[in-house]
Amino acid sequence: MDEKKLLLFQEKLGYSFENIKLLEVALTHSSYANENKSGKFLSNERMEFLGDAVLEMAVSNIIYNKSKLPEGHMTKLRAELVCEKSLAALAQMFDVGSHIRLGRGEEKGGGRGRASILADAMEAVIAAMYLDGGFHTASEFVEKNLVKDMDQIKVSNTDYKTALQELVQGKPGQILSYHVVDESGPDHMKSFSVEVYLNGESVGKGDGRSKKEAEQAAAKFALDKNFKRCSK
Repeated sequence: MDEKKLLLFQEKLGYSFENIKLLEVALTHSSYANENKSGKFLSNERMEFLGDAVLEMAVSNIIYNKSKLPEGHMTKLRAELVCEKSLAALAQMFDVGSHIRLGRGEEKGGGRGRASILADAMEAVIAAMYLDGGFHTASEFVEKNLVKDMDQIKVSNTDYKTALQELVQGKPGQILSYHVVDESGPDHMKSFSVEVYLNGESVGKGDGRSKKEAEQAAAKFALDKNFKRCSK
């Protein structure tokens, strides 16, 4: 990658990498790695996986220490901060799109502006910071750039089942179903575990004092872990 561009990008990030190879991998999309079969180029998919976990831990820690919010509100606020829309906006702020290495097909298809690619690359960059400078470095970046305005974020009282249904209806032939997989406790203190399936495949599981509550928890799990969806 162009050394001058990488230097300017690091200046934007406010962090200078000791191991610049980590940043290069973070900015390499799988389409580019697949077109270069020599094995010389690694994609950012593994880093994106790690970055997702680092980001969630960092945001959770910041919200816990910087607010007095109850658990349910903290969960919703975290979901707003780490969703695809928020991460893509952060990536645009740092012009991540112009630095990503893309395959020819993704390049022609407008991949540099695609929210999913930008969000994944941003997570990979955060993972690269973590690997290079430790959790404090990554968390400091997250707090300064992503969580700085958390008091201004409007947290909606989301109907997660409806939100999930609306999301999957974007494609034809999608079938959602909810199944009680466990039921325990006396009648006055019942506890339910529900699993939600998309086209026969489990995408989330949740618990609650009623079937409806457990279904909402399962739908929320599916949204948070599989779709990274911001609320409207």
